[in-house]
Amino acid sequence: MTETDFLSLAEQYWHGQVDLLETDHPVTGTYPGAQELAPGLLYFKGVAAITVIDTGAGLIMLDAGTRSDMDRVYETVRQWRPHTPLVAAVFSQHHLDHIWATRRFDEEAARQGWAAPVVYAHTLLPQHLDRYRKTAGWIDAVKARQFSRQLGPAKGPTDFRYPDVTFDRALTLRVGDLTFELRHARGETDDHVWVWVPERRWLFPGDLFIWAVPNAGNPQKVQRYCEEWATALREMSGCQPEVMICGHGMPIFGATRVSEALLDTAEYLESIERQTLTLMNRGLPLDDVIHRVSPPAHLAGKPYLQPIYDHPQFLVRNVWRRYGGWWDGEPDNLLPAPRVQQACEWIALSGGVARVLERVAELEAEGDLRMACHLVELTILAEPGSEAAHRVRARVYAARSGNEAATMTRGIFNHVARSSHERQRDLLIGEHSDAVPRKEMP
Repeated sequence: MTETDFLSLAEQYWHGQVDLLETDHPVTGTYPGAQELAPGLLYFKGVAAITVIDTGAGLIMLDAGTRSDMDRVYETVRQWRPHTPLVAAVFSQHHLDHIWATRRFDEEAARQGWAAPVVYAHTLLPQHLDRYRKTAGWIDAVKARQFSRQLGPAKGPTDFRYPDVTFDRALTLRVGDLTFELRHARGETDDHVWVWVPERRWLFPGDLFIWAVPNAGNPQKVQRYCEEWATALREMSGCQPEVMICGHGMPIFGATRVSEALLDTAEYLESIERQTLTLMNRGLPLDDVIHRVSPPAHLAGKPYLQPIYDHPQFLVRNVWRRYGGWWDGEPDNLLPAPRVQQACEWIALSGGVARVLERVAELEAEGDLRMACHLVELTILAEPGSEAAHRVRARVYAARSGNEAATMTRGIFNHVARSSHERQRDLLIGEHSDAVPRKEMP
């Protein structure tokens, strides 16, 4: 059944002996096969973790993976338990890497004349699936930028499996020999559910633990919740779990390790929010805040708190958005002139695109890619057809991506570089995105 020794891999994860940035990335890395980590607990690692538990009175699936997981999960489960029906599943949240693999079991139930598996989720989950239907094109654009891949017109699946039973704060299921305590917590999403199985001391936090800096800041997604996330992690630790099946990345075994991972992550989130609010309460603008807040230094070496997916500065922005609204505190940004017009003025004052590109090259040589990006973006806005500007832009953003660890920043910067290779500001929008007349450059 197994093609990956997840128990051995989990030990390597804990000791920092894997390549979390590339091969063993907890979110983008997938592994073949499945393994029974404990009697009656079958584990898969696709993009996200998928667990199937034999309760003695039917199977329960905790999280259901991506659309591409449907066949392999069904086939492997049927090798493991050929005739035991899937009686229930829990979706920990609405994201598309958590909601698909019940599909073949629904079809099986219809063929066999069995009761269909009952899917449980938080009461807000259906609203988010409805939102995905409304914004399918945007969701596809987000994925293209975040993971830096080619994408045509909206084509993401919208034939979602909606839950049968929803709940608000907590729900307890008793199936066979086991109890499943389902608890709601706002964190990466506002519909997040974590699961505790007290008889086995098994914890299923979903994406409240992902073997990386918590995904509490994603720049293209809806609001996230640092404070409530940290509270949930502390509550989980209070259960004293012996095994934690993480939403992404490998499981963690042993009460001491699980508690350490949960409490460290809670402290990280609390520190980011506390620092941000302290500066906000002084009336500082967002630009000051994002450059003054820093993660706790003593947690920097933890293998499960590396900024390899989200970026700490993005977490700060999400705290700002939640408590401070959309205005960044800069007076000229309250009712701004179109950015194209601003760019044309600055380029003209600087002596033209060629002069600005010379300065970009100097900044590259000095290693200041951040400032180089600011300047080269102005040249593209002012002269969108400039081959020289696009050539420099592609080079600068490719270099910037190579210096970043977080999947989101690397993906977006690579997407920008690829767009300029095609002489466009954004491949997903194209030249028709320019709705503001441009001034002629001197």
